Amino acid sequence: MVSHSGELDKMSSLHKKTKENDALAALLQKPAEAQRAAGYADTLREILQQPGTWRDTLQRIHAPAARSLLAKALDPRPAHLVLTGSGSSIYIGECLAPLLQASLGIPVQAIAAGTLLTHWRSVLPPGPALLVSLARSGDSPESAAVVNTLLSEAPAWRHLFITCNAGGKLATHYRDEPRASALVLDERTNDRSLVMTSSFTNLLLGALGLLCDALAAEAVEQAAANAQAIVDQHVDAIAALAGGDMHAAVYLGSGAAFGAAREGALKMLEMTGGKVVTMAETFLGLRHGPMSFVHPQTLVVAMLSADPAVRPYECDLLRELSRKQLGMAKLIVGADIPADVLSAGDVAINTLPSACNPDVPPLLAGVVVAQLLAFFRCLELGGKPDTPSEGVLTRVVEDFTLHGAAP
Repeated sequence: MVSHSGELDKMSSLHKKTKENDALAALLQKPAEAQRAAGYADTLREILQQPGTWRDTLQRIHAPAARSLLAKALDPRPAHLVLTGSGSSIYIGECLAPLLQASLGIPVQAIAAGTLLTHWRSVLPPGPALLVSLARSGDSPESAAVVNTLLSEAPAWRHLFITCNAGGKLATHYRDEPRASALVLDERTNDRSLVMTSSFTNLLLGALGLLCDALAAEAVEQAAANAQAIVDQHVDAIAALAGGDMHAAVYLGSGAAFGAAREGALKMLEMTGGKVVTMAETFLGLRHGPMSFVHPQTLVVAMLSADPAVRPYECDLLRELSRKQLGMAKLIVGADIPADVLSAGDVAINTLPSACNPDVPPLLAGVVVAQLLAFFRCLELGGKPDTPSEGVLTRVVEDFTLHGAAP
């Protein structure tokens, strides 16, 4: 097995265009021990390893074993599909729900595991249906509690677990349960950092590719190329924004990208220990009160849709922000960004689209940009990205009392 320091050396090759004043090169050139001491070795490795792990995840979901467990999970065909998880994992579900519903032609919704734990009777659709649990560790207290409760109280529901941890409860405790199946991703995606990065994007791709046969290798390759371009061409601009006088950040997304916006807001909040206040909104929703959040020290992060019916609404909102001179700057991610939505100081990260799955590359690009932005802001504030909010947050939520949940 390759050591983490060895993996980090390999990951540095993702950044091909190093130069002396490059913010990322300066971090990668430090010895592994110095990177660990500075508290960023795991997070940086896990951000940079994503393109390679995406390819591995695509291979895994097309392997015969994965197709077999999917056939088991979908027999009989469910009337509904519910995606669940906690923290970042539920935001993966929010990214997936509109994409899967459009592809599968059945109702698909994302419901947080905590909500299922306390309100499953009122929020869970009628069965028979499929609950897809998304989890990095599979060890969060509510994860197994929800499964146990539904196995007992809603026996018509079947369960599919997609996790990054082969040793977690979701991967190990239900092997003899005929109503449950588990797909475990590459161990590299089981992020060691407190914050989820490569686990987020790989769980997203794993679930999308497993449940939707339409996910194409071309889309994953284009997403990987976009990630490479972000690291090679835009990392200094991202780091410069992160080093500015930013007290708040608002993340904008439509449809599937709203889940990515929510994840971006959480990444910044987690990595800065709450020193940067964040909010996620839809482009159209920002006008209805939340625009008052956009102050001179607020960065606007906009994740543009690939849908030509949606894009005009998003661009109109960005033009309005420019006209009203709101925010310190805009960081815009998407394909073919119009020049007239940009103002002085804004950063545009143009991505290349995919004909097969137009939503996938920009969705992943927006997540990667948000990860890097939070990473550099954490360092700017003197924090350690691997272990931010020490004493407050833990990598896996600590055990808590499960009142009335099935054992």
